[in-house]
Amino acid sequence: MVRAAFAALGFVAPGAAAALFERVFFTPPLPRRSSGEPILASARRVAVSLEGRPVAAWQWGAGPAILLVHGWGGQAAQLSAVVAPLLAAGYSVVGFDGPGHGRSGRMKSSVVQLARAIRAVSDEVGGVTGVVAHSLGAAATALAMRDGLDPRRVVFLAPVADPISWIPAAAASFGLGPRVMARVQARTEKRLRFQWDGIRVPELAAHFDAALLVIHDRDDPDVPVRNGVEITEGWAGSQLTVTTGLGHNRLLRHPDVVSRTVAFLATTSTAGQ
Repeated sequence: MVRAAFAALGFVAPGAAAALFERVFFTPPLPRRSSGEPILASARRVAVSLEGRPVAAWQWGAGPAILLVHGWGGQAAQLSAVVAPLLAAGYSVVGFDGPGHGRSGRMKSSVVQLARAIRAVSDEVGGVTGVVAHSLGAAATALAMRDGLDPRRVVFLAPVADPISWIPAAAASFGLGPRVMARVQARTEKRLRFQWDGIRVPELAAHFDAALLVIHDRDDPDVPVRNGVEITEGWAGSQLTVTTGLGHNRLLRHPDVVSRTVAFLATTSTAGQ
């Protein structure tokens, strides 16, 4: 019924269909409650704003900062399993809820706004030495690096290689054709001041010299493992670890993934110096 309604609207009023699709597609789903939420109480709040709106951010510990970046529909608490090990390794840890996510308030969002929030949070804490990013947060991190973020070491967990490819796939599932999609593209590019063709991570990666570890599960139902493969093929000197049976989100809390992540970030570490 929803597909039929969108298809009919796209036929008689493509502009209205584009506006409605944009609202639906670019509004993050409500996040599931995370078992990591209690750890937020032990952090100090970091005051960050982006385009006049507050971004909820937290910092634990002292020392070189590692930034945690959640994915679409996620929140900082999802990545809490790495906080204690990173603190023990001598780092501080910074997390945030991206625009439209969690405690940052419900609104339209995008990989572009998430990338801008990454840079805003990094600037507020004086820069970051490393990043741990999940899913769409990995693409946002690559976009932020293109625009000046300069971590030494990066870990991507189940990363998205080409986030723009999600848009036409979603539009097709709603029964929307090229006429509506042209309007969606024009609306979003104007609103975000960004061209759609600038977010393919394997192409951005050719310009990066940070060390990268990608961990991706071969059974990921949300972001197929080929995304992680494509990114490592485009990023010189990167490493790929493929797990089995962890899916898209269990990856974030699995002890082996956590230990690999922390060990990689701590390699040639200057933490505590």
